[in-house]
Amino acid sequence: MTPTGHAALQEELRRLWNEDRPKVVEIVAWAAGLGDRSENADYQYGKRRLREIDKRVRFLRKRLENARVVDPAAQLCRDQVFFGATVSYVREDDTEITVTIVGVDEADTTRGLISWISPVARALLRSRTGDLVQVRTPLGLEEVEILAIRYPDGPTSP
Repeated sequence: MTPTGHAALQEELRRLWNEDRPKVVEIVAWAAGLGDRSENADYQYGKRRLREIDKRVRFLRKRLENARVVDPAAQLCRDQVFFGATVSYVREDDTEITVTIVGVDEADTTRGLISWISPVARALLRSRTGDLVQVRTPLGLEEVEILAIRYPDGPTSP
């Protein structure tokens, strides 16, 4: 994952563990003191939320422990598409698309961030500006042309 994605997961873990979880524990303790827990919505909701937080915390800890952080700005071969590249390409219908290839946890297609394991990213990897690349889409194969390749803090390819 990118350093930005790694930092975002660390921040989410910190927030869940140090802010959200203590608040929910406080609510559950208060609700438990009210008596009958079987009909106490605050208690039941709090316990369910606590389980959700704990599950997410376990996931984040494991993910961060196994994460391999790759800084795209350190990429030496900037004329080819690798992890972290921002790639502009044109489709067969002349629409221009720009995407950035990121880690699985960072993918957000609404912001143009695609996972390195997505079909589009896999097709783009190792290509160069001007290359025609076959991309597998739900409607079949589509040929796209690479227009530009950029990396953070680096020059744009010709």
